[in-house]
Amino acid sequence: MVINKNLEEQVIDLFYGSGFSKESFGFTWIITSILISVLGVTTGILVIVWLERKISAGIQQRIGPEHAGPLGITQALADGIKLLLKEDIIPSRGDSFLFNIGPAVVVVPVFLSYLVIPLGHGIILADLDIGVFYWIAVSSIAPLGLLMAGYGSNNKYSFLGGLRAAAQSISYEIPLALCVLSISLLSNSLSTVDIVEAQSKYGFLGWNLWRQPIGFVAFFISSLAECERLPFDLPEAEEESVAGYQTEYSGIKFGSFYVASYPNLLTSSLSVTVLYSGGWNLSLPFLPNFDQLGWNLTNETSEVFSITIGIIITLAKAYLFLFISIATRWTLPRVRMDQLLDLGWKFLLPVALGNLLLTASFQLFLL
Repeated sequence: MVINKNLEEQVIDLFYGSGFSKESFGFTWIITSILISVLGVTTGILVIVWLERKISAGIQQRIGPEHAGPLGITQALADGIKLLLKEDIIPSRGDSFLFNIGPAVVVVPVFLSYLVIPLGHGIILADLDIGVFYWIAVSSIAPLGLLMAGYGSNNKYSFLGGLRAAAQSISYEIPLALCVLSISLLSNSLSTVDIVEAQSKYGFLGWNLWRQPIGFVAFFISSLAECERLPFDLPEAEEESVAGYQTEYSGIKFGSFYVASYPNLLTSSLSVTVLYSGGWNLSLPFLPNFDQLGWNLTNETSEVFSITIGIIITLAKAYLFLFISIATRWTLPRVRMDQLLDLGWKFLLPVALGNLLLTASFQLFLL
């Protein structure tokens, strides 16, 4: 886990002063990073589920959940406990190995993708030089789990849902990767931290959103399709494939698919924030620092304050894209499978490729 350098040095001195060896410190640091990641993402899931239910209720002029906790905020936790206590049923004629491993193959890559997403200045679990490439590579594993789940269920509707998920993922991962490459060309880096830093000079005027409007639209549509959100939820369409690959699942395994969809949505929103809207940077250009404002803050207080503000800004920007994704669910009708594939192969792929070539041409011209 990478944090602010001064704070990291203080933590290291504290551990070594307490008698910890270098090996034990490294192991403790890894376990702490994993726990922070899992707890943070789990908290995000509970919040997103509550937000979706409340926003959906507002759009439909309903109240939404209100009895489980204050304003119904623990309703998702109650649903998770209920699924955990349900009986786990395995089809007798299905492939039990693929049936059991499918949910794990879907959930684990989603959690791994959070390693390279910065929430603030220096607040990142792993600042990799190939961060966006790692994110694309890891996110492409999840459809294999959906295909395993559909095939292992020995159900034609489940298998159909798995095939749809694989076809949809392949169709939209290529435009997604091309849009990310365009951003990397502008930033001269594959690191997510460097991409955010490249947008930090002029506030919202320096966002990649203004330099890559075509890529932004293609990326946002592709990310919705990757998350299987309406109008692209063909793999689990109840009217056509009876919930698709989830049909034969029950209990905590069914909950695993449910869990994987929401952190995937949060990952996409955070990725749009990092790649196109400046990440943790405040959107006001030419804003003076704390000293120029006359705030007499110590170095430690200033660091903590700036980190907190950065995290709040990142989550606020991500919430905006989450709100758009949730509102889209109750606004647009579901497309047909042929329309979905045509949109990916015949429209978004040429647009994303043309955007990449245009970006590369401008970069060569500026050199």
